[in-house]
Amino acid sequence: MNPADAAQAMPVVEITMFGLFWQAHLVVKVVMLGLLGSSIWCWSIIVDKTLLFRRTKAEMDAFEEEFWSGRPLEELFRAYNDKPATGLAALFVAAMREWRRSYEGSGRSIRSLGQRIDKVLDVTIQREVERLESRLLFLASIGSAGPYIGLFGTVFGIMTAFTSIAASKNTSLAVVAPGIAEALFATAIGLFAAIPAVLAYNKLQASVAKAQGRLEGFADEFSAILSRQIDERMALAA
Repeated sequence: MNPADAAQAMPVVEITMFGLFWQAHLVVKVVMLGLLGSSIWCWSIIVDKTLLFRRTKAEMDAFEEEFWSGRPLEELFRAYNDKPATGLAALFVAAMREWRRSYEGSGRSIRSLGQRIDKVLDVTIQREVERLESRLLFLASIGSAGPYIGLFGTVFGIMTAFTSIAASKNTSLAVVAPGIAEALFATAIGLFAAIPAVLAYNKLQASVAKAQGRLEGFADEFSAILSRQIDERMALAA
C-alpha cells in the first residue's frame, strides 16, 4: 500500500473543537477539562468581584455623604450599629464601639483611647481589604500557570501524535495534522483561561488599592475628629 492509499485508509478526524477534544489522549482531555473548569471559575470570580466593587463604592459614597452631612455621631452610630457594616461604615462602627466602651461607667482609661482607636481602625481596614482581595489569588495563579498547564497538554499530545505517526509509518499531512492540532488545542485553551485572568487580576487589584486608600483616608480623618474630642474632654476633666 502506497502512502496515498494509507492516508485514505486512516480514520478521518473531525477538525472542530469538539472533534479535537474527543480524539485527544486521556491526559490531554484532563488538561483541557481542568483549564475549561478553571476558566469558568475565573469568570465567576470576575463577575462577582466586579459587582462587589461597584456595590462597595456605592455604599462608601452614600455613607461618606451621610457622615459629612453634620448628623450627630451617636445618632449615626445607632443607625449602623444594628446592621452589617462594610467599607467606611465598618470603620466608623468599630471606632465608635471602642469609643463608647471607654466612656461607659466612670469614663476610665481614656488617656490611651486614641491609640486603641487607631489600632481598631487598622485591624478593620485589614479585614476589609482581605474581604475585597478574597479569591483574587486564584486569578493570579491561573494567569501565571494556565499557559504552562496548556503547554504540558500540548507536549504530551505531540509526543502521542509522533508515536502514532511512527507506528503507522506514514508522514503525510493528513496523518500528522490532526494529532498536532489536538495538541495545540490544549495550549489555546490555556491561553483562553490565562489572558482574561491576568487582565482581570490587574484591574481588580487596582480597585482594591483604590478602596484601601479611601479607607485609610477616612480612618485618618475620623481618628483626628475623635482625637480632638478626647483632648476636649480631658481638658474639661482637668
